[in-house]
Amino acid sequence: MKRASQMFRVGLVSAALCGWAAGQEKKPAAPAASVQAGAKSAEEAPAAKPDDVKTLDAIVAAVYDVISGPPGARDWNRFNSLFAKDARLIAVRVPKQGGGKPSLATMTPSGYAEQAGKYFIDHGFFEHELSRKTDAYGAMTHIYSTYESRETKDGKPIDRGINSMEFFFDGERWWCVGIYWDAERPGNPIPEKYLTR
Repeated sequence: MKRASQMFRVGLVSAALCGWAAGQEKKPAAPAASVQAGAKSAEEAPAAKPDDVKTLDAIVAAVYDVISGPPGARDWNRFNSLFAKDARLIAVRVPKQGGGKPSLATMTPSGYAEQAGKYFIDHGFFEHELSRKTDAYGAMTHIYSTYESRETKDGKPIDRGINSMEFFFDGERWWCVGIYWDAERPGNPIPEKYLTR
């Protein structure tokens, strides 16, 4: 495992997030009756920082920020607080040797934290958003967030790709429902329309 993006992309988004490298071989109990559909109860997830979940821009920034940093532990309570019950992180995996069929690596937020957390202890990983395309209807919003990953904050880019992210607004706060990503690679360039603001 050479780099975070190959192991665990949050690339999140930016890039964050990071779980098995996007496109490389490398991303709770039932809610209480009073909790809005899709949300976690206070017993199931850490409380989110209000500023992290008050707007769509805020939660996207939080997703990328929480997985980025120098070698060391990340704030996994903050990470988990961003996700709705039953949220998933899904990485497209492609055999390193080429010629094989793509497959999916599916994780829960806690599964991602467990896998990526081991890598981040000894490796720096910084992911940020380059561009975004947004569609929304009612309480649901979908974005294509183009990301770029680095091993140091100002270092050379090591990976780019697209996070397909789903969000839910319950009238009070935003929840991340899922992040599904694929990385740029030979034969899979990022289309220009996803590189412009």
